[in-house]
Amino acid sequence: MQPLGAIQNRMRRWLFGRGFALWYDPRYRLPLPSLEARRGVDARRPDFAAWFLLERGALAPGQVHKPARISYDDMARVHSAELLESLDRPETLARIYSVAPGDVPAEELLTAVRLACGGTLQAARSCLRPPVAGSAARRELNLSGGFHHAGRARNGGFCPVNDVAIAVAALRHDGFRGRVAVLDLDAHAPDGTADCLREDGEVWMGSISGADWGPLPGVDETVLPKGAGDVEYLGALDALLSRMPQAQLAFVLAGGDVLAGDALGRLGLSLEGARERDLRVVDALHRVPSVWLPAGGYGPDAWKALAGTGLALAARSRAKVPADYDPLAQRYSRIAARLTPAELGPPAGEDEMLLAELGQRSARPLLLGFYSAEGLELALSRYGLLAELRRLGYGPFRATVSNQAVGDRAQLFGRAQGGEEHLLIECVVEKREVAGEPVLYVHWLTLRHPLARFSPQRPPLPDQEVPGLGLAREITTLFARMAERLELAGVAFRPAAFHTAYAGRAQLRFVDPARQGRFEALVRDLQGIPLAAATVAVASGWVMLAGQPYPWEPDEMVLWRSPHAQDAEAIAAAREAARFTVRGL
Repeated sequence: MQPLGAIQNRMRRWLFGRGFALWYDPRYRLPLPSLEARRGVDARRPDFAAWFLLERGALAPGQVHKPARISYDDMARVHSAELLESLDRPETLARIYSVAPGDVPAEELLTAVRLACGGTLQAARSCLRPPVAGSAARRELNLSGGFHHAGRARNGGFCPVNDVAIAVAALRHDGFRGRVAVLDLDAHAPDGTADCLREDGEVWMGSISGADWGPLPGVDETVLPKGAGDVEYLGALDALLSRMPQAQLAFVLAGGDVLAGDALGRLGLSLEGARERDLRVVDALHRVPSVWLPAGGYGPDAWKALAGTGLALAARSRAKVPADYDPLAQRYSRIAARLTPAELGPPAGEDEMLLAELGQRSARPLLLGFYSAEGLELALSRYGLLAELRRLGYGPFRATVSNQAVGDRAQLFGRAQGGEEHLLIECVVEKREVAGEPVLYVHWLTLRHPLARFSPQRPPLPDQEVPGLGLAREITTLFARMAERLELAGVAFRPAAFHTAYAGRAQLRFVDPARQGRFEALVRDLQGIPLAAATVAVASGWVMLAGQPYPWEPDEMVLWRSPHAQDAEAIAAAREAARFTVRGL
C-alpha cells in the first residue's frame, strides 16, 4: 500500500507539476572521499534528493532527465582559456574544493562538473519551450549547479566554472534576446556571476545573503546580519521580489546553506522557512520559465532543503521531509528486496543442504553461513559501490571470503587502472548477542583508498595506513540489510577511537545512554576542530573533562533495525553535565 504522503504528492503533481522536470545523473556525486570529513560536505545530496522525490511520488520517472556534458566551446564563451586549461590539473581542482591534490581524480571530477553545467543549459533550453496547456510556465530543477563564485578568469569556493553564465551565453548564441533574471538565494554573494554577466545589459541580478563582501556592480543585493532567521529573511525576499523586473527567463539559486547550523553559511533559516522561500519565488515566477539550482549546502539537512525545493516546484507542497527519513536505507531496502538468496549464496544443492542439516560448515567458505564471494561482489555492484570505486580509479574487482577462528572475513580487491591489485574493503563479522539481542557484530572494518595520498590537509588517522574511501555510511547501511536478511536485531561494533564513532554517529548509538550523552557532548565541544586533530587530541590525553584527561571509552554502538526506546532524559543529562576542553585552546 502506498503511504498517504505519496498518494497526496501524486495528486498534487497532477494538479501543479505538469510543467516540471528534473535533471540528474548519479555522477553528480563528487568523487572526493575526503570532502565530508574535511568540510562537512555530503556529496550524496543530489542522490538523496532524487531518491526521496521519486520514492514519495513527487515526480514520475519520466520527468527525470539525464544531462549531457557541456562542450568546451560553450564554456569558452564565458571563461578564459587559461582557466579552462587549468582544470586538467589536480592542484587546481584541489584548491577549488579545499582537498589535497592526491585526493583528486581529475577526469572524473571534471565529468561531474561538466554534467552539472550541461544540465543547467539543457534545463534552460527545455523550459523556454511553450508551457503545457493550462499550466504555469515551465519549472526545471537541476540537482547540481549554481557555481556562482566562478568568474571569467578566476574560480574557487567549490565553483570551477559558472554554469549560469555559460547557459546565458549559450542561449544568446542560440539567438535568445529576452531579459534574464538571476535570483541568487544562496547564503553567499554571487561575485563570480556578477563578473561573468556584467556586460549583458538584459540580465538583472538580485541577491540575499549573509556575506558582506562589498558592493557587487549590477547586483540588487541585500546582506542580512549573522543568524537572520525566517521572518527577517522572508521580509527581505518579499521586498526583493517586488523590485524584480519582468523577465522571459529566470535562474534561481535556492541555496541550502541558508539553514541554521550550516558549516559555511551565516544565516539561520529553518527547513520550513527555506520551503516558504521557494514557494514565494514559485508564485512570483508563475508566468516566467525558471531553472532552479541547489548552489551551496554544507550541513546534514542540506539534502532536505533541496528535496523541499523539488516538492515546492513539482507539487506546491509544504509537507515536511520526515526528520528520521534515511534515503540511503530506503534505497538499499528496495534493492535488497530484488536480490534473491540464490544470487547471494551458493546454489542450494543436495550436499549443501545435507551439511546444513548436520550443522557443519560448507566446504565452500561463506560469510555468516550465507553469502558467497560472488554473491557479495554482485551485491556491491547492485548497491552502486563498485561504480563509485571505478570513479576513484579501480577495477576489475575480486571478492574473497574466509572463515576465521573468531568471525568470518570478507575482502574486496580492485586493480588500479587495470594494473596492481589493491585491498579496498575488509571486514571481520560474526553473529553475537548485544544488550540481550542477536546482532551482526563487526570486529573489524577497513575502507582503503591506496591511490590517494596523505597530506597536511588530510593527515592520517590513528592506525590508518592509506586514506579512506568515504563509503562508511554505505557500508554501515549494507550491514543493516545483511542483518535484516539474517533476521538479526541490528548491527553493532566497538569504536576504538573517536573518529570511528564519529563516522557512525548518524546511524549508530551507544547502548549506554550516559555514554551516548558524553559522546554527543564531545562532538559538540570539538566542533570546528578537524577530525584527524580531534582524534589525536582525544588519544593523546589533551581533551579534558572535569579537569582531568578524558580517556576514550570504547563501548558498544548499535544500529537497531527496529525502533528501540532510548532514555532521552539520561542522554540529555549526561550531555549537559559534560563540558570538554582541549589543552592549549
